[in-house]
Amino acid sequence: MYEVLVTGGAGFIGSRFIRRILRRDDMSRVTVLDALTYAGHPENLGEAFLDPRLTFVHGNILDGPLVDELMARHTAVVHFAAESHVDRSLTTADNFLTTNVLGTQTLAASAGRHGIAKFVHVSTDEVYGSLAEGSATEEDPVRPGVPYAASKAASDLVALSHFQTYGLPVCVTRSSNNYGPHQFPEKVIPLFTTRLLTGEKLTLHGQGQHVRNWLHVADNCAGIELVLRDGNPGEVYNLAGGTDLTGRELAAKLLALCGKGWDSVAYIPDRQANDLRYSMVWDKIAALGFRPARDLDEGLAETVDWYRRHPDRWAPLLRSARASLPPTTRVTATAAEATHVH
Repeated sequence: MYEVLVTGGAGFIGSRFIRRILRRDDMSRVTVLDALTYAGHPENLGEAFLDPRLTFVHGNILDGPLVDELMARHTAVVHFAAESHVDRSLTTADNFLTTNVLGTQTLAASAGRHGIAKFVHVSTDEVYGSLAEGSATEEDPVRPGVPYAASKAASDLVALSHFQTYGLPVCVTRSSNNYGPHQFPEKVIPLFTTRLLTGEKLTLHGQGQHVRNWLHVADNCAGIELVLRDGNPGEVYNLAGGTDLTGRELAAKLLALCGKGWDSVAYIPDRQANDLRYSMVWDKIAALGFRPARDLDEGLAETVDWYRRHPDRWAPLLRSARASLPPTTRVTATAAEATHVH
């Protein structure tokens, strides 16, 4: 039986993971630890709160005594909690380093003290940096290009060091861009969608040639659960296999779904340090049985439909996100919001 502590479980990916694992009979206890910063919302968990196995704790992963108290009651950890917005990291890098690096250290040290059987650290393809050609394998060095990616690369190394030094059974997952319903509206697909639904223009950096691989959040969560169950300690697993799209190709799909034309697109100067292309080899997770199941066009249609039907969920969040941007970026929020997904 699994007794799982999930950090950041009220966020977009974490909440989807919670709802997934609660469908399994071998989950005897699931605890969410979430600080409920601007991107975390209990509403994302929805019907999961009806399950008596779920406990929600409002707290911070940097709170050592709280982490120790919770860790003592669990046998596994899945660590989603992180500062994740690229543009925010350009102006408030300290927050990213504190939460992502020191928070991971706090969790891993506590997990070691309490004999945790599996520690899954959730990371991103951004740690490999921009690739002009080819695809990154798990053995390739990390070459982060922005403070967010650097903080995640550092947190990966912190987690893996606890395997090398103390034998903590750590696995790291690095996923490509996630998308799906409930995603916080400053991320690129919900941002583009909500702008089009409200009659505003979406913005493309440069000529919209930046390439990202898009993986439905349900597929990512399936891969993370697979690593939780069958991943080998000390290993990194790339979670990709979705669809590669340039920003312009993604915009075209969303324009069609929202019934808009190219007059609803504005081109803006490229963002500082904007990586041109991410790409990963995912043979290792495929060997465990991972296969993405969600078709991109169907997934995008489902996602756009959710935002069309739930303006009450995303409109207040978008206003809050814009208000919480640092003053130096707030005046260019339309440009700053069109960014990476994690």
